[in-house]
Amino acid sequence: MIKLTNLSRVFRTQDVETTALNNINLHVNEGEFLAIMGPSGCGKSTLLSILGMLDSPSAGSFEFLGEDIAGFGEKQLAALRKASIGFVFQSFNLIDELTVFENVELPLQYQNISKSERKQRVEEILKRVAIDHRADHLPQQLSGGQQQRVAVARALVINPKLILADEPTGNLDSKNGDEVMAMLRELNREGTTVIVVTHSEKEGNYADRLVRLLDGQVMVDKANRVQQTAEVA
Repeated sequence: MIKLTNLSRVFRTQDVETTALNNINLHVNEGEFLAIMGPSGCGKSTLLSILGMLDSPSAGSFEFLGEDIAGFGEKQLAALRKASIGFVFQSFNLIDELTVFENVELPLQYQNISKSERKQRVEEILKRVAIDHRADHLPQQLSGGQQQRVAVARALVINPKLILADEPTGNLDSKNGDEVMAMLRELNREGTTVIVVTHSEKEGNYADRLVRLLDGQVMVDKANRVQQTAEVA
């Protein structure tokens, strides 16, 4: 699904040049659950932005579904992003003035989808993440865990090939965080490719594969034995 080859990202100002990613080589197959880990400032967020087509590499190639998109223009990237990628953020990023239903429906309004199909898909996805009983509520009427369920539903409603989650439990207590990670794990078992960026070893243990970054470089790329042991058990 994803192939990064000798990928770098350099940020330049008038006086300073900062290398956020340095010669990254990474393959992600369809159906994988991958955790990208490392300390603050290691390049995790920059890598996620590039994977999500929100930023472009300074050098190297980025193949998505067999096509090199490093040279795509913004319109091409936006169309591919809207059709293929669901995002889950630490801060939920819900719109306060919209109901749960309307927040989840929003991505579908940018696509050529009829009102009746939008309604059906939103209702189905709200049931899938067990938040359908809150469809008419506003975000501020929900707990943090419920808001993150809405954010996951919004990511899923486009039937994405890939879910990118950026510290998805960072604003949640332990119980709600575990529920969100278990939900991402279940979605992965159903076939969705999931990439989680996290500094949490606990979150990382939900993944099949761990990639550890340090100073913009991949230091470790290995199967997660903890998850494999859990699957066997």
